[in-house]
Amino acid sequence: MKLSKEQIQKLYTFTRQHYVEYYDLQTELVDHLANAIEEQWQENPKLSFDEALQIEFKKFGVFGFMDVVEKRQEYLIKKYNKLVLKNLKTFFTIPKIIGTIISVALVFALLKFWQKDIPLLQITFVTLTIIFFAGILIISRKTKNQTQLSGKKWMFKEIIFGYGSMSGLINLPIQFTLHLKGENYANWFLLLVSFLIILLVLVEYIVLILIPFKAEEYLKETYPEYEFSN
Repeated sequence: MKLSKEQIQKLYTFTRQHYVEYYDLQTELVDHLANAIEEQWQENPKLSFDEALQIEFKKFGVFGFMDVVEKRQEYLIKKYNKLVLKNLKTFFTIPKIIGTIISVALVFALLKFWQKDIPLLQITFVTLTIIFFAGILIISRKTKNQTQLSGKKWMFKEIIFGYGSMSGLINLPIQFTLHLKGENYANWFLLLVSFLIILLVLVEYIVLILIPFKAEEYLKETYPEYEFSN
């Protein structure tokens, strides 16, 4: 026996009722449940749809689908972080590395000139961080509007447009500069700070502009059905 379209829709409803809000995960679970129910019917054709569904759902344990959601989220966050690092590495290969070196050199020259004005450096880092999180908020709201229009939430899309687990690293330069005092610092130290500033700017560019710009490409690679579901 094969499940009807109505029964497939009931499976989608069932996953939503059990706190699976992402369409991609719903689809995976529906496919799994449908195959499992059909296998049960081969062994025991007298089982009703609801009985077979409950038998299969119990196999997920006390927490139901929550473990599946968490594991999928962990996997996609790692995938996202790899995308950030992959794009970041391109700025340290020819020919982009030339622009990166020039940028670091310019920041170094400015710091060398203003090294006694540490508050200026701290304001710079704070400003960049505010821009970063403001950008995250803007694209997150944009994604929510798109989701309301399509009626479907995709976990990887929310990660791309909503946040990245690497975003927490943005706070490190701020903590670093808060402990600085206005005095003459060694060139190696100013060079390190210059590099951190450029690195912060590059991460902001990749997270807020580059990856969202390529989002459709990444989503189609992750979900073959994405192109036909929107």
